[in-house]
Amino acid sequence: MKLNQQTLEGNWNEIKGKLHERWGELTSDDLQKARGSVDQLVGMIQKKTGEAREKVEQYLGEVTSNGASGVSKVAEAVRSYAGTAAESLGDARGRASDAVRGGYVQTERMVQQRPIESLAVGFGAGLITGVVLGLVMRSR
Repeated sequence: MKLNQQTLEGNWNEIKGKLHERWGELTSDDLQKARGSVDQLVGMIQKKTGEAREKVEQYLGEVTSNGASGVSKVAEAVRSYAGTAAESLGDARGRASDAVRGGYVQTERMVQQRPIESLAVGFGAGLITGVVLGLVMRSR
């Protein structure tokens, strides 16, 4: 993987740590001066360490490709989790919808089979609700 400006900036903290591990003679000031430029970074590492340009570029490529693959693994895990969560949510919504539909059908059937009892239950529920609301409003 060829190191570019965007990769360098996006993974700078990780790259900086790896460079300190590999080449202890690099100071934080050295790295800060070269932070914005791939060419400056490679040149500075060459100057400080005597390492060949190809070796420096190869190492930087390895460091950044490992970082990029780690990011892509995390992104894949997040996508997988999001897909699973969406599927679970869809299943739960379907079950809730089926339960409501089933309750409605059952209630409709009960009203058709026993219309007088259903009317009495509805009247009683309304009366109780009215009394409770009246008591609540009166206490204010």
